[in-house]
Amino acid sequence: MEQEQKQSLNLLMFSGDYDKALAGLILANSAKEMDVDVTMFFSFWGLFLLRDPDKMDLEGKSAYEKMFEMMTPRGPEALPLSHMNYGGVGKSMLLEMMEAKDAPMLEDFLKGARKKKVKFYGCKLSLDIMGLTKDELIPEVEIVDAQTYLKDALSSNMQLFI
Repeated sequence: MEQEQKQSLNLLMFSGDYDKALAGLILANSAKEMDVDVTMFFSFWGLFLLRDPDKMDLEGKSAYEKMFEMMTPRGPEALPLSHMNYGGVGKSMLLEMMEAKDAPMLEDFLKGARKKKVKFYGCKLSLDIMGLTKDELIPEVEIVDAQTYLKDALSSNMQLFI
């Protein structure tokens, strides 16, 4: 009798927008609740979702990297909306609407994914280009290259790009 392969989901997180990160983490948590293996690969702007706001480090960085570090979102709750952000007013409205509906916040979904053992991959080249280090990210992140991501994506049942 042929053994059935466990279902797997691969999410490529390229966006650094609050609402898109929220969608990706909702899917990741839901899939884990369905006993699906989940890998999330974060590149470029998506890496800001994994940034630990308490671990900003300017040591040994170039002038551009320091400027980039200071001008970019520091963790999940600092991400802007993809549309209707209006200098943060739109995001405040969304957060109030979520709170009124007793909906979990982005950070809650990130904590849930970490607890459920979602596999977090950070793109090595993206980190290098943007001047970020593994130490500035949440501890669960494994830094990998594009080939490692592609092997995982090619072997998964579903791939999504967010």
